[in-house]
Amino acid sequence: MNQYAMVIDLNRCVGCHACAVACRAEWQVPVKEGWRRNWVHRLGPANTAHGISFTFYPGLCNHCDRPACVAVCPADPVDMTFTDAKTGQTKTMKVAATFKDPFNGTVQIDKTRCLGCGACRDACPYGARYVNTEVANKDLGGEGIADKCTFCMPRVEAGLQPACVQTCIADARIFGRKDAPEIAKYLKDGAKRLESANVQIGPNVYYAGAAKDLALLDATSTPKTMPEANLRRSLLAGLVRPARKKAEKVGMAGSLLGRLLAQEENKG
Repeated sequence: MNQYAMVIDLNRCVGCHACAVACRAEWQVPVKEGWRRNWVHRLGPANTAHGISFTFYPGLCNHCDRPACVAVCPADPVDMTFTDAKTGQTKTMKVAATFKDPFNGTVQIDKTRCLGCGACRDACPYGARYVNTEVANKDLGGEGIADKCTFCMPRVEAGLQPACVQTCIADARIFGRKDAPEIAKYLKDGAKRLESANVQIGPNVYYAGAAKDLALLDATSTPKTMPEANLRRSLLAGLVRPARKKAEKVGMAGSLLGRLLAQEENKG
């Protein structure tokens, strides 16, 4: 797999939020608290073992090697054929609504099949997903549709850079395949993943910068445990969805039951 990755150079980042604004505009993300594909958090000033640090945490979906979100998606699997953009090779595999592309390594969402159950959102230790409840696949009994950074694959496939990369005024974001010279150099020089002893799922967003800034980023932003509640939500969504769809077909009483089932699902 020729994995796509992004390096964020904290020595260059000025915390201007242009990346987050560009992402919201490009993908028409509703302006609601917690709804975002891309974010910038200010860190510090704070003391570290390497000195006082004041830096930023630009975050997004990490397109992990072993994404926790994929395993918990309860949508019915379907056959999907993937094509390697470089070689033309194809591969057909069964995938749920959330899946990892076998050729470029990006984690994507088939929004036509998303149930909006939130299992994937809850499973992500980086908080990189949200559920847009302003849209839904009602025919599937859905209450919303999950959304997140896609590494702007429609733009990339058209020969463009991701919106956040193109907009960054300081060239702090470097995007490409892992074997691309600039990406490979950063990785060789020690660019860091946000991983801890209990969170080892292979994020493909890397951070470079001064030791004090990387220490503060690690202390404040690296997840220390994997979420525990996602399996229950996933199982509940898979059980409730067909029951609710049947209930909604039998009139007023069924409609009431459908709403009660939906409320129970959302409690998960």
